[in-house]
Amino acid sequence: MNERRRAVVTGIGVVAPSGVGAEAHWRTVLAGQRRTGPITLFDAADYPTRLGGEVPDFDPARYTDNRVLVQTDRWTHLGFAATRLALRDAGLPERPADPYGWAVTLASSSGGNLFGQRELQRLWSSPSRTVGAYQSIAWFYAASVGQLSIAHQAKGPCGVLVAESAGGLDSLAHAVRTIRRGASVVLAGATECPLSPYALACQLRSGLLSAVDDPQRAYLPFDVSANGYLPAEGGAVFVVEEYEHARARGVRGYGEVTGWGATHDAAHATAESAGDPHQYARAMRLALGRAGVEPHEVDLVVPDALGVARYDRAEASALRAVFAGTAPPVSTHKALTGRAHQGGSALDVATVLLAFAHDTLPPSAGPQLVAEGCELDFVREPRRPRTRVGLVCARGFDGFNSALVLRGTAPAGKDKP
Repeated sequence: MNERRRAVVTGIGVVAPSGVGAEAHWRTVLAGQRRTGPITLFDAADYPTRLGGEVPDFDPARYTDNRVLVQTDRWTHLGFAATRLALRDAGLPERPADPYGWAVTLASSSGGNLFGQRELQRLWSSPSRTVGAYQSIAWFYAASVGQLSIAHQAKGPCGVLVAESAGGLDSLAHAVRTIRRGASVVLAGATECPLSPYALACQLRSGLLSAVDDPQRAYLPFDVSANGYLPAEGGAVFVVEEYEHARARGVRGYGEVTGWGATHDAAHATAESAGDPHQYARAMRLALGRAGVEPHEVDLVVPDALGVARYDRAEASALRAVFAGTAPPVSTHKALTGRAHQGGSALDVATVLLAFAHDTLPPSAGPQLVAEGCELDFVREPRRPRTRVGLVCARGFDGFNSALVLRGTAPAGKDKP
């Protein structure tokens, strides 16, 4: 492994409740527009949670042909779209001249929920008692990786990371390792679509979802009125490129992935669990240490922001332990979109890189009234970045903790940090 090979993000593809395309997402974040509402992908009227975040006006046929659409789930359709947008943003072709120089490393959680739901209902409700030929591949958690590697002829090392929300960050860390092992381009990130009867029932079992019917009050991380999270679909896919490869094309990119850390609580989650602040803080310190960054150098922290009081307090405690006395600016935007699991943490990475590209730290979408134990330096008004160093944090259910350090590229016409 050649640790001198650097990995830069040269393309961002966003398909999320905040919009289709990186700039649409950025406008939503900057304006603080809440994009959660009634679930329409199925009839959720009889469920305690009836709100979620859906991608507006999404037409999968714009991003792949019908032969592939009928073989795949909406979660993979979102991945097709995000990947094509990322490649276009990076100025790369749909397929490489050297297929073995391209790799795919995405994160996944629950796989093809809508496809699986439809086929299982067909199995148990129709006289034929059969499922479609593609059931065996469409629901599988690695389906998006496989389909994207085929569609874009990426024949380098491909894989899938499974760590719930933390996986979106793990995928980018693995992309750097893949670059250091010789790949030129890695497609990394994650999308998710957990909006089906079965998927919602599974999430409700945790007791962490919000049952509030007012979109303005339903998902309030770090707030005194925090009452759970709203599920969401979507996410982001990135073109992670070897630095010299990008430079040879005349591309500067959005920034560099410079550090990462992953830990585990090593304890089964219970109804009273809130995650282990010590292990969460250790993941952050590992990421900062690998990046060679001191806590006071961090410009922006984007936290996991689950919106459950005990989890929010634990996360704030971990951040205070790492940044004792330095109080970095904190901004979260999951309240605008809902929590898209691994897709949500990938979306947070997109937000940080876009913030540095636009030379603006965006205001946090709350809290309005900070809950006791959650006192952090929440960004209230747009700020200019100082160092363009960002820390993105995420936790996956049942004990996964991940953190990622990004160093943003200075906007054109400005000196690099």
